[in-house]
Amino acid sequence: MKILITAGPTRERIDAVRFITNRSTGKMGYAIAEAAVEAGHEVTLISGPTSLNIPQHLMFIPVESAAEMAESVKEYAPESDAVIMTAAVADYRPVEIAPGKIKKGDNDLLLRLERTEDILAGLGKVKKKNQILVGFAAESDDLEIYAKDKLKRKNLDYIVANDISQTDRGFGSDNNAVIVFSAAGEHTEIPLDSKKNIAESLLKLIFS
Repeated sequence: MKILITAGPTRERIDAVRFITNRSTGKMGYAIAEAAVEAGHEVTLISGPTSLNIPQHLMFIPVESAAEMAESVKEYAPESDAVIMTAAVADYRPVEIAPGKIKKGDNDLLLRLERTEDILAGLGKVKKKNQILVGFAAESDDLEIYAKDKLKRKNLDYIVANDISQTDRGFGSDNNAVIVFSAAGEHTEIPLDSKKNIAESLLKLIFS
């Protein structure tokens, strides 16, 4: 099976040295990619900037911005049997990017932002009949409400929800705990465990 996985954060440039990003380290996405390779799948990993070692035996595509990730996803998603979107893609980017470094002045600096492309929603609109589309929802409150809304609104087959308010899991941690909601109305809780084991459990659930 051909599986496309996105991972890590994106960076949206402000000037030559500054950018907007988030706390994603890519660990969950890389763990899923490694587990998929070990399970015998043909894997393409599109990743934003991370400090992780590139997994072996897969196609690796490095990107930086949300726009670059969108371009790569559009290229590889149509030929994929499953798309698993773990990347924490920036929702906003600066309207204007300074070509050099913005120097500190005496006044406040106002930064105007615009929406980036919703990659996951776009995939949901063009999803093939037998293609599996999986999204992730990192929430600090009302986890189930927001996850189920995203599942339906973006036409996903599964959404993997995790509570980022907990300090023993999620961003930067080697561990995680998730709840998987399906379009069929089912939900499965995967308790706190290593991201490697979480990844293996997710793949078994999705492809069972």
